[in-house]
Amino acid sequence: MNPSLERAASKHEWLLLLVLVAVQFTHVLDFVIMMPLGPQLMRVFDISPQAFGFIVSAYTFSAGITGFLSAFFIDKFDRRTALLFLYSGFTIGTFLCGIAPTYLTLMLARIVAGGFGGVLGALIFAVIGDCIPEHRRGAATGTVMSAFSIASVAGVPLGLYLANHFGWHFPFFMLAAMSALALALAYKELPSMRGHLAAMPTSETPLQAIQTLYALVSIPNHRNALVFMMVLMIGGFTVIPYISPYFVTNVGMSESDLPLIYFFGGAATIFTSRFVGKLSDKFGKAKVFTFMSFSSMVVIYAITNVPQVPLVFALVITTLFMVTMNGRFVPAVALVTSSVEPKSRGSFMSINSSAQQVASGASSFVAGLIVGKAADGTMTNYHLVGGLAILATIMCIVLVKHIRIVDATQPAPTQTPALVETD
Repeated sequence: MNPSLERAASKHEWLLLLVLVAVQFTHVLDFVIMMPLGPQLMRVFDISPQAFGFIVSAYTFSAGITGFLSAFFIDKFDRRTALLFLYSGFTIGTFLCGIAPTYLTLMLARIVAGGFGGVLGALIFAVIGDCIPEHRRGAATGTVMSAFSIASVAGVPLGLYLANHFGWHFPFFMLAAMSALALALAYKELPSMRGHLAAMPTSETPLQAIQTLYALVSIPNHRNALVFMMVLMIGGFTVIPYISPYFVTNVGMSESDLPLIYFFGGAATIFTSRFVGKLSDKFGKAKVFTFMSFSSMVVIYAITNVPQVPLVFALVITTLFMVTMNGRFVPAVALVTSSVEPKSRGSFMSINSSAQQVASGASSFVAGLIVGKAADGTMTNYHLVGGLAILATIMCIVLVKHIRIVDATQPAPTQTPALVETD
């Protein structure tokens, strides 16, 4: 490629990734901020761990339903138009969380935010699949997923600081403002992406759309990918929502120490996300996923059984948990994104997101039924939740062997230059 064209393509690629990281950062922060707010929300609303789990599940179930519905039409739109619309709705939903006065209204606001946010997450990875070649998709996925790390290092501690000093409403006000800025950036920099539309039928009746969707999920490779991601969610979101309450009530951490969990865990995954992505491209996504999954099982057992320990030891466990969980998710997403052809990627990723969200919501709900509260206020049966997560992880190690890559071609054309390797 001509050096000037290569530099132009490189600039477009990194501008695209910058936009996606900004959008993903706010989207992820909106979800993860609920976890450390758990102890405060349980105290303010005087609710049980089960009731807190319902708030988490409300977001994920809403995202699952809208993700499924969007699969019927998401591939019929320019990726840019779809992303801007969904992100606008997500920003409004997040603001509604900030002004929610009661437990019920907060739950309703989470449903709105989840309805837009769930589809948004799927669309982000559809854009990566359309614009980044398969042989670099692991690194690109790791780059965008580093938004989780940034959210953990900067967003969650800042959100908890605001919550501890000004009340739980303020993190959502902060997040809504940040989302508005990211929306402006996306509007300015996101290119039109219509290459996938060339393979779409000119018109399709609702019945034909249902038939097309059914045909999509009838493909064995697609079914394997969907089941794999659902089980992977069970292997994480049975444990994740209750880490903060457990470490406060059982391990002896104070609520003011909770930001340290996300700071150190996020700081570690800033380095490991992209590194694991590059390893996935070099050695194979399934192999790297399997290695990280075996590592995560040891940490899952530790984090759900740890007694009262010094703060440093607790932070080591939580940091390893974030590193291994993130480390298995990066190759998993890259592999699933590559299991479908570009013309159907948006619809499939919407279905996949829907399946993930439903599985996440069900996981939080089931875990909420398992855990309990003792007379002294400590959480009980968390170790059983850990056993369920380990069992799901073992199933994932088996399932990943049945997913094959079908898209190893160059990305579908867009209105920007071809994206090239910059490393």
